[in-house]
Amino acid sequence: MTQATEQFSNLEAVLTAQRSAAVNLVPPPDMLPSVWAEKNVRIPIGNAIPGPINFDNAPMQRGILDTIKEPGIRRMDLMLGAQLGKTTVLQCVTGYHIAHEPRSQIMAQPSEGDMATFQETKLKPMLEANPAIAKKMAKPRGRHGVNNSRMISYIGGWLMFSWAGSPKTARGRSAPLTQADEVDGYDTTAEGDFLELLAQRSATFGDDRLDIRSSTPVDLETSRIYKGFLAGDQRRYYVKCPHCEFPQYFKWENVRWDGRQSTSVEDAEKDVGVEHEPTTARYLCADPECGTLWDDGERIMAIREAAAQGAGWIATRPFKGHASFHAPEMASTFRRLRDIVQSYLDKLTLGDLQSFVNVSLGWPFAAGEKADPDGLLKRREEYAAQVPMGGLWLSMGVDMQDDRLEYEIVAWGVGEESWSVERGVIWGDPLLPDVWNDLEAVEAQTFQHESGATLRIEGTCVDTGGTGGMTAAAYAWLQGKTGRRIFGIKGLGGWGIPIVEKPHRKQTGKKKSKFTDLFRVGVDEAKLVVMRRLAQMKVGPGYCHFPLADDWNEEFFKQLTAERLVVRYSKGQPVREWHKNDRDRNEALDCRVYAYAALKIMQPVFKRLALRLSQRVAPAQRPATTTPAATKEWSAKVADTAVKLHDTLKAMQQHANDNKAPQEIPQEERQAQQQQNPDNARPKRRFSGGNKRNWAKHW
Repeated sequence: MTQATEQFSNLEAVLTAQRSAAVNLVPPPDMLPSVWAEKNVRIPIGNAIPGPINFDNAPMQRGILDTIKEPGIRRMDLMLGAQLGKTTVLQCVTGYHIAHEPRSQIMAQPSEGDMATFQETKLKPMLEANPAIAKKMAKPRGRHGVNNSRMISYIGGWLMFSWAGSPKTARGRSAPLTQADEVDGYDTTAEGDFLELLAQRSATFGDDRLDIRSSTPVDLETSRIYKGFLAGDQRRYYVKCPHCEFPQYFKWENVRWDGRQSTSVEDAEKDVGVEHEPTTARYLCADPECGTLWDDGERIMAIREAAAQGAGWIATRPFKGHASFHAPEMASTFRRLRDIVQSYLDKLTLGDLQSFVNVSLGWPFAAGEKADPDGLLKRREEYAAQVPMGGLWLSMGVDMQDDRLEYEIVAWGVGEESWSVERGVIWGDPLLPDVWNDLEAVEAQTFQHESGATLRIEGTCVDTGGTGGMTAAAYAWLQGKTGRRIFGIKGLGGWGIPIVEKPHRKQTGKKKSKFTDLFRVGVDEAKLVVMRRLAQMKVGPGYCHFPLADDWNEEFFKQLTAERLVVRYSKGQPVREWHKNDRDRNEALDCRVYAYAALKIMQPVFKRLALRLSQRVAPAQRPATTTPAATKEWSAKVADTAVKLHDTLKAMQQHANDNKAPQEIPQEERQAQQQQNPDNARPKRRFSGGNKRNWAKHW
């Protein structure tokens, strides 16, 4: 040893380097992640309580964080409300596997923008506040590793960033730890579900893998985090009553205040228009024999002492390697009940109850504009004729597919009450003339009205969307047919867009003289009207009738109700959109929307139509023979028809008096309809002299 050290002139520096190297050979102490976090992690400035992390203020976070060391754990799902420290937990997991127990990691967000926001507002402030973690990582633009917006390397591993909008960001690397945040905001990609692609990145590590998924839940039917919670052991944070020590977890039903009329979010409308006192908010013990009301002090103390009293996170299903957590905002020590109640009342006033359910209660929202297909199937009815008495005007909607045209013919009456009259499929290639010739034959047919009159289709809307030249084929067939009330349409997504905009001329050939009038249809608003009417149970304005026939079968009603209105969150903002499962078909819904668009283009006056039918009823049903029996039967039928027409006119007049508005639509849909372009509205006409009898030629 003496001979070896004598060859160094700076012996003290050598010994220092030797001791430093020996320290790196000592394994890190075996400690729980929560203990390590309290010793090493500081909450950055800008948070509610900056400084060294203290899980006594948020005991739920301790239980979640320590789960990553639980034997056999391979997946975690965190479905938590606001103010419960979900982000803090994920940051502690990241820091723990950088500085204390290095492992390679992949972190995911819904979009590239979300990832950039996370890095700037969450990750970088956390690293700057914790030099002990940052010093283990490569320096930006340094020579010893990578540190950029796509990857950060550190001693013992690396942290890669990916986002659901680009599946390629999760390729090329495998890691034993993956963290996916806000998973309910992930869109399905062309390569499949991004979460499953991400899970494959850790699959090769076997028992050492851990997939962590977290999110605020959104829609009950499509929520990924809710499905993950149900698949796990469903842990809830239990507390004991300060008075009777009854163990329980927090429920919105047990929050009480002066003025509350509802019992749950399902009947929240009872709280509208009522005087409320949020400052009186208390929490009711779940034990009916106790029934005491906790103030905020007692509630917070119960949360902090839960684990010491034998409560805390308790699973309600067996643990099989998958831990799942749920807790609402009432389980936070940083929120007061009065503030939670005030948030509920504010959201209720704005008509945004879903935001409260998702964010504050940490629960998926069950509502959505969607009709019940089974209910529609059961309420089919027998028609007395092809077109029942209430149907006064016919329209047709045509949807174009790669190998067929599908259509529905709808009769419309007072208050836009509707009767489905005919539906069908015309098989064939839309690039060839055969299907269009068959469609021409369908459009030209007539229908027998219950009054005895003959009705024809007065307005047709044909979908012009398609690929491979189908749009051009539709334009070619539509050329010159606007005068026959056959219109080409193009669906336009987005809210606030009129159901029908004024037409613009679309050139269909090299010559300027060849064109077709194309109407743009606001499909989102139109679907909202259609879905609300399908869900309507009371016969009258807006109600939808369907015949008891084979064509209106289970498959038809599944297509008609295939989409539902859901709310998802993009960068923290709620976005309404229509959603359907990938395998579901929705041609029947599209046809109904297009038939409704034809009605809005033409805007018929139902009172005039009813009067015209009443003038034509007797000749249409006069018997060929004059026997007493035939004459009596004819008279009875005419009288019955006259009574029905009189009732129709009376109902129409009553509807106009009740609404006191020119639109013959249900009150709940007025606001959407008032957005119609004034250029597309039917002008008022005055008839006098000889023109009075020829009004039908001018409308």
